Amino acid sequence: MKILVVEDDRTVGQYVLRGLQEQGFQADLVADGTEALQAASQGNYDLMVLDLRLPGMTGFEVLRTLRDRGNTTPILVLTAQDAVDFKVQALRAGADDYVTKPFSFEELLARVEALGRRPKQIAPRALRVADLELDHGTREVTRAGKRLDLTPKEYAVLEYLMRHEGRVMSRTLITEYAWDYHFDPGTNIVDVVINRLRKKVDHGDLPKLIHTVRGVGYVIRA
Repeated sequence: MKILVVEDDRTVGQYVLRGLQEQGFQADLVADGTEALQAASQGNYDLMVLDLRLPGMTGFEVLRTLRDRGNTTPILVLTAQDAVDFKVQALRAGADDYVTKPFSFEELLARVEALGRRPKQIAPRALRVADLELDHGTREVTRAGKRLDLTPKEYAVLEYLMRHEGRVMSRTLITEYAWDYHFDPGTNIVDVVINRLRKKVDHGDLPKLIHTVRGVGYVIRA
């Protein structure tokens, strides 16, 4: 099992990292929230041990962003916050388990192993909304049986909307997913890409699938 440890306290981080490696796990350590988000998005990890108080981005922001992106990697929160309300907030944000500091490594290891035994969710190969289909394997997108020629950013934005069919997604969430925080928040890049998508997805007399919710963002629905 490949595990990402996210902890800004070097002593704690190295302790957890070494303990997991000694148990035969492949583990990496990062100390910054932004680095954690990038690593989790690109590293194909089986599990994440996540501190909540981090520089760059908080653990809560990392947690919410991953879940909003459709990332289902099990996340074990490891933090000094032991208040019930704090635990509930983390679990509702998408955490799978919760361990408070100070902690026993034996307990942490048992919880890691338990999460690792959970059956993995199998992501569908294709996403469909009405007669619009997106195939993850081939990265091919079709509407009414006709192939659409999309740029990588158009594909990423469309995939994000289709993954959250019927849910209004804000411009900020869309941008964070498709551009991974490498963008100027003052630009209208999302609107530009959405307009290009509409010309390709909702062309001609086809029923409109991409809708604007003024002041909020965009949603795809039949």
